[in-house]
Amino acid sequence: MSEPLISEIHLPGLSRRLALLIVVAACVLLLGFYTATDPERLLHSNILGTVDYAGYTVCHRLTGHSFVFAGRQMPLCARCTGIYLGISLVFAVLVLAGRSRWTELPSLPMLLILGFFVAVMGIDGLNSYSHFFPGAPHLYEPKNWLRLVTGMGTGLGMGIVAFPALAQTLWKDQVYREPIAGWRELAGLLALALILILLVLSNHPVLLYVLSIVSAAGVVVIMTALNTILLLLVRRREARAATRLQAAAPLAIGLILALLEIAVVSYARYSLTGTLTGFPGM
Repeated sequence: MSEPLISEIHLPGLSRRLALLIVVAACVLLLGFYTATDPERLLHSNILGTVDYAGYTVCHRLTGHSFVFAGRQMPLCARCTGIYLGISLVFAVLVLAGRSRWTELPSLPMLLILGFFVAVMGIDGLNSYSHFFPGAPHLYEPKNWLRLVTGMGTGLGMGIVAFPALAQTLWKDQVYREPIAGWRELAGLLALALILILLVLSNHPVLLYVLSIVSAAGVVVIMTALNTILLLLVRRREARAATRLQAAAPLAIGLILALLEIAVVSYARYSLTGTLTGFPGM
């Protein structure tokens, strides 16, 4: 039987992380109330304008495939919103739980379940893509809520695999355990994901303002993680960080590379298409 997600955690450390999370969440919510309650401020929000570029790097941003609140399109399409919210959720929960050094990949049965989530998204994506071609066969009418749900499943899978992969590459002193161990913990994570899905579907401007930032943060998080892994492997300096300070350096470089990649890809794409929303003619 798996242990609770916060088992064997130093409670003072947990309290500090939780307090920091609450403070950050409160600040973003207050900023959301200030911005989203005024249509003019929302339309010209510098913060949303900035996170649009993170979405623009990895997502087609077709307006018809995206959630729109108070006349403002979210930075990612419905499917990508689910994917990167899922990644943000996994990383936030595991960091909060103090499992940053837990390095084992999920068990084979859990990997199969996560693979099933990815396959379901693939089927939904192919069905959605078929609608670009008049007369092409399709299984059902695509819906943004289906794109969101299937994307969330894939995002959870990506986060659950990427998190221990980063820990394996980063830390010298590792805990050889699965960060998500057992079906009860996976069920708890799915319950949190369901809450996020319902918050998106609420179409509340303040909530969608906050979730827009969180989803874009997921883009930066996964790009930073992948950059850090590749950096350490290429330099053959994997599994050497013994302290947080030693881990901060490669993570900071991974973050800088992620921001540079976002800037370069966004600039190149905008130069070619001349728009931040979708592709010309679509």
